[in-house]
Amino acid sequence: LVLACGMHQLLAGRLTIGSFTAFTTYVSLYEQGFTALAGIWLNTKQTLIAAGRFLSLLQRRPAILPSVGAEPASCRGHLELRDVSFAYPLAKECAVLKGLSFEVEPGSVLALVGASGAGKTTVGRLIERFYDPQQGALLLDGTDFRALELRWLRRQIGFVEQEPILFDCSLMENIKYGRPGASDEAAIAAAERANADAFIRSLPEGYATRPGEKGVRISGGQKQRVAIARAISKEPRLLLLDEATSALDSTNEAVVQASLEALMEGRATVVIAHRLSTVVRATRILVLSGGVAVESGTHAELSADAGSAYSRFMRHQL
Repeated sequence: LVLACGMHQLLAGRLTIGSFTAFTTYVSLYEQGFTALAGIWLNTKQTLIAAGRFLSLLQRRPAILPSVGAEPASCRGHLELRDVSFAYPLAKECAVLKGLSFEVEPGSVLALVGASGAGKTTVGRLIERFYDPQQGALLLDGTDFRALELRWLRRQIGFVEQEPILFDCSLMENIKYGRPGASDEAAIAAAERANADAFIRSLPEGYATRPGEKGVRISGGQKQRVAIARAISKEPRLLLLDEATSALDSTNEAVVQASLEALMEGRATVVIAHRLSTVVRATRILVLSGGVAVESGTHAELSADAGSAYSRFMRHQL
């Protein structure tokens, strides 16, 4: 519209070409200035919103506080869940676990089996005490988790997950991360028990090899064995395996399974798994459905009933 008016004035002889050019230039400069001002205002609003979120994050306080509770002199590793019910904080109306109870003695293996959403991973999160149950209690050697110092409790737990986290530092440092201050000899001994020593020594830089962020420079089976070596170096009394072999092929699974058996020796172990090969060796199998234990027994006992939920699970694996 401005350009049209200026062109009309130019054709009518009321405006020179030079004045018209200067006018359009001034209009363009004003337009750029207002556009930049609008961008500055938008960026300022975004910065204020981000700063508010950052400050609210800094002001958050954990519901579960460390440095509070008892630190027993010893730990056998006897785990018990007693009538545990739980719902996540943002979905309190949807109970994930409903009156779940079980015990795991030192030296025994409990396998949790069930469809996705049955509550298996939630049990693992409660064992690590990321959350506390709304009803019931988790007990270690007869003592409620809530009465134990958080860091001491987590030192008693070894955790091996499906996709272990490795850091971009040497493999030696990754293994020692399980127990800061451990000697090189102790880390190497842990790697030997995890069947990781041979492949580590075959690498050009050996234990000084950097596996990359999240272990991208080594294979999945090798990452799992390093993670198992880390757990062994920690010398936990309670072991939690969350689908530790589900992402591996059959060859790597056999090697990692042998490493896991060395890790499970003499420890109370809870296994969360979908693969039949992982659970058949368990001392006891607990079948979960909708947060409730619907079946319990050994592999032989549960598979003898062709109509059981466990038998259906087995048929899906074959």
